[in-house]
Parts: sequence; C-alpha cells; structure tokens
Amino acid sequence: MIHVEGLTVSFSGLEAVRDVSFTVAPGECLAIVGESGSGKSVTARALVGLAGDRAEVTSRGFTFDGADLSKLTETGWRGVRGRRIGLILQDALVSLDPLRTVGAEVAETLRTHHVVEPSQRPARVLELLAEAGIPDPEQRAGQHPHELSGGLRQRALIASVVAAGPSLLVADEPTTALDATVQVQILELLGRLKREGAALLLISHDLAAVARLADRVAVMYAGRFVEEGPAEELLAAPAHPYTRALIAAVPAAHAKGTRLSAPVQEPSVTGPALPARIAALLTGYESACPYVSRCALADQRCREEDPSPTPVGERRVRCHHHDRRLPDLPPISLGETRAPGPVLLSVENVTKRFGARTAVDDVSLELRAGETLGVVGESGSGKTTVARIALGLLDPDAGTVRLDGEPWSGIPDRLRRARRRRIQAIYQDPLGSFDPRHTAGQIIGEAVALPRRVRKARVAELLDQVGLPATLHTRRPLEMSGGQRQRVAIARALATGPEVLVCDEPVSALDVSIQAQILDLLATLQRDLAVAVLFISHDLGVIHHVSDRIAVMKDGRVVESGATAEVFGSPKEPYTKELLAAVPTLATERSPR
Repeated sequence: MIHVEGLTVSFSGLEAVRDVSFTVAPGECLAIVGESGSGKSVTARALVGLAGDRAEVTSRGFTFDGADLSKLTETGWRGVRGRRIGLILQDALVSLDPLRTVGAEVAETLRTHHVVEPSQRPARVLELLAEAGIPDPEQRAGQHPHELSGGLRQRALIASVVAAGPSLLVADEPTTALDATVQVQILELLGRLKREGAALLLISHDLAAVARLADRVAVMYAGRFVEEGPAEELLAAPAHPYTRALIAAVPAAHAKGTRLSAPVQEPSVTGPALPARIAALLTGYESACPYVSRCALADQRCREEDPSPTPVGERRVRCHHHDRRLPDLPPISLGETRAPGPVLLSVENVTKRFGARTAVDDVSLELRAGETLGVVGESGSGKTTVARIALGLLDPDAGTVRLDGEPWSGIPDRLRRARRRRIQAIYQDPLGSFDPRHTAGQIIGEAVALPRRVRKARVAELLDQVGLPATLHTRRPLEMSGGQRQRVAIARALATGPEVLVCDEPVSALDVSIQAQILDLLATLQRDLAVAVLFISHDLGVIHHVSDRIAVMKDGRVVESGATAEVFGSPKEPYTKELLAAVPTLATERSPR
C-alpha cells in the first residue's frame, strides 16, 4: 500500500529522520517504536504532508498505492490526506474541536471528501460511531468532547478518521495515557480495521501495546531504524542493545527493587534533553553509531563506523554486537530489609461529593514510613480526589485525615501551613504546573527555605540528587525534556525534606525509557531517604513494580487491597481480575490476524 525508501526529514540542516525505508501492505500492521525525540512522529507526519513549513523532506522513493507522493503540492496533499491516508493522533481532547459535537466532527469528514450525499450524512455518522464501538450513538453524537470519557473521545476521533475510508491508517500514540481496559478496547478496534483490509502504521513507545497488534516492528533511535523484523521474533529475542534496553524498561515484569534503566548515561556535555543525533555531533561521533554514548557494549569500532544493516534471521539490525548478550541490569541495592515504620498518613472513612456525584465513598488507607502504597483504578475512579484530600488541598465531606497521628483535615489552613513541608506532591504534567518564565533554579529555589546566599548551593545539591547537572539550573521548562522536567519536579518536592510524597500519575506521559529512569530514581530516593510514597496510577504494570501494598479503586470505593504479590497473584474481586487481564505485556496473545 505504501512504499518509503530513504526518507530523510531535516530542520535547519539537522536530520530528525535519516534514511528510513519501509513498506506496509493492506491488512498489515507495522509498528515504529522508540523513545521521545527518536523521529517517530516526524516520520508519521511526513506521510501525510504535515512535517512542517520549515521541514526539508527528501526520499529515493515515496509511493502510495502506486502513485508518487514525493512531488505533491499542498493542494495535491488535500486529496490524499484524510481520504486515502488517515492520521489518528494521541490526544483526542486536543484533536477534536471543543466547540462542536462529535457528530459534527465526523460529518465534516464526510462533507469535505464528498463521501455520501448530504441527506445520508446523519445516518452515516451514527453508523460510524457505532462501528467505532460507541454505545448509544444517537446521544453521543450530540455531545461535545469534554462530555465524553477518554476512551469514548478516542473512539470518536477514530470514527472521524475512518469516515472517508482511507486505505492507510497512521496511528500516532493512540493509546498513551489511557486506562488499561480502554487501551485494550482501542487496540481491538484498530485490529478489526486491520483485519478488514486497512494498512496500519502504529507509532508507539509502548512495546507491550505493540505486542498485541503488530506484524512487524521497526525500532527507531536518533532518526533511523536500528532494528526491524517480525514482531514475535524481535520482541522475543532482540538483537540490538537499544531494543534490549527498551524491553528491559517495561515495568510489568519486574518486581520492586529491580533496576529498569541502564546505568550508562548520556555525556554531561550534551545534557539528556538533546536528541541523540545532536549528542553524537557534539561528542565528535558524527560518523559513529548514534547509540554509542549509551551502550554498555560500545567499543572503538562503534565510535569510528556508522553500522550497516546486518541480517539476523529474518530481520535487519545495525549493530556488530548483535551476537553478544547485554549484561543483566543489577537489582537496586536496598540494603537490609526493614519492617515498615509507623503510620505517617491515615485516611479514615473519607467521603467527598461534587454536587450530586460521589467522587470518593468511604475510603480508608494507611501509609507507613518507608513504604509505597499504590492506588490504582480507571479514570474517574476517585484516585486523584483521594490524592488531593491526602495533600490537604480538599477537605472531605465525611471522615478524617491524619498526618503523623495529628489532624490534617478539617482544620484551618493556617494550622496546616507549618506542616506542609512534611507532605509534598509530584504531578503528571510538570510543564503545566511550572511557571514557563522561571528557570529550573527558580522553580526549585522557591521551595528552599534558606537565605539567598546559600540557596543556589542547595539547588545544585537537589539537582545532583535527582541526577541532573548543576548547569541545568538556567534552563526554562520548554528548554528541558519531559524526563528532565519530571526530575526537576521531584527535586522541588524534595526541597522541604518531606516524609510523605504523593505521586499522581508521575510517569504516565513519559516514554518507556524515561519512565524507567524516573521509577529507578524514586526507588533510590526512597531507599536513601526512607520517604513514604502514595503512588497514584492507572498503569498496573507501574503499580506492580513500585508498590509494597495496593488499593484498587472503582466508582469512588476501594474494592480490594493487600500486599502487591497477593493482589496480583490471587485477586479476589471480579473488577481486579478484569483490570489485570487488560494489562498488556510482551507475552500478551495477539489479536487474531
């Protein structure tokens, strides 16, 4: 259906995508996986002529269904984009127009591409919403995006994309930040479209999600493919060190205390925020393997040669170390196992209502010193409301919260103020919670209660504690990577010397390799500081990896709780079993092809 050979996309001379080649046949799914900044989304957008005005796109071959796309003007692209090639984006709430109904959104595609007669559009809209798995399409068609759940919004977006009957679907991170059960539903919908004959290009950093759907996988790093081949073979026996590191970073298969990320770090001269291609240029390895600065197997040959594709079974890999086994990542040394300390945070029979809706219903939790309590559930289950009540940002309508045995809820804020340093928060989106005008030093420094003359030294100490160079203190949020911003958020939370950290989805927006680094950092900090962690997440793989105990929430109530091994090993509640069954793993049975 589509044939791409030697695709290169440059911005001001910098190659974001470099000499990439692939094909996708009707009824086939090719997954392109890699971390943020690897070039996945730029590749996807180039396929629909949306690489950007400043992008220079070249190729040796770029055909779709036999037609050459390389010379298309913007007018020509309008006839292909949407009608022949559909693009499914990650964030449906941003992609859908907030001012019009989802029915109008789907109808626009039908109108723009003259798919059906005007009189037939309303009926066709309802058919498309139903085919996308949206219940009660008559009601949903009249609703706006903000009135739908995340899963329904994503289904509505897919309905609008497939309305014109495109032969190729390009899905760019279509399941990121969705609950496990909703993620399964979206993957099953994409699988059905594939079985009906659509060619599918899936862009993702989530190897577990890819395992459900992909026929072939291409692993992308620094703008090019470093390994590609049949999905089952590549995921079962990865040959390239980067692919092995990606698979090792999947948290679901690792118990707490096991390192997820490789100990090899980017050279400090470049800083982790820079794409790997720029890192290679600045370290003098322009002609070398782009992964050289992070590879545990790197040798002099890696620094001198740009590796060529090497056959390994039925696939290609660009690495002369493909037959060497990457050393196992050692477990994090936690020292002597200590019994949990005294109860630091106690949530007792808490209820919270918003109007007629009960968001939290008679919830009780205990968090002890030095332990991690994972709170898991779907969107809308009440997790974040519990976090805000625990932090003292919301007062419950019933029940009490105690911090180190003393009242924390139901008291004037002036009485809480002196104790707030003891409990701090780490949120999902640091970019949204940081002042964009402030530097990292200012963001951390405002939480450091020290004289100005010594504050800078304390900020540098905190940056070092979270694995960032002191030179980063001058950067603003937009000048940092997602992983760096989250580390700055952790440093700010640690600035007051807290005894309790409340982490609300702290890694859900990060790619798997950066997520692994942040989870390793939190584990190390907990070991060193004996801090208690209330960890909120919809990702059971992450919860399994970080938690000592788990509380499962549904419709505002805790339906099951207990030790991590107990809940995962022998869940008692049907809802917990349903959640666990939806957790994607690399060993997940694939959808029928």
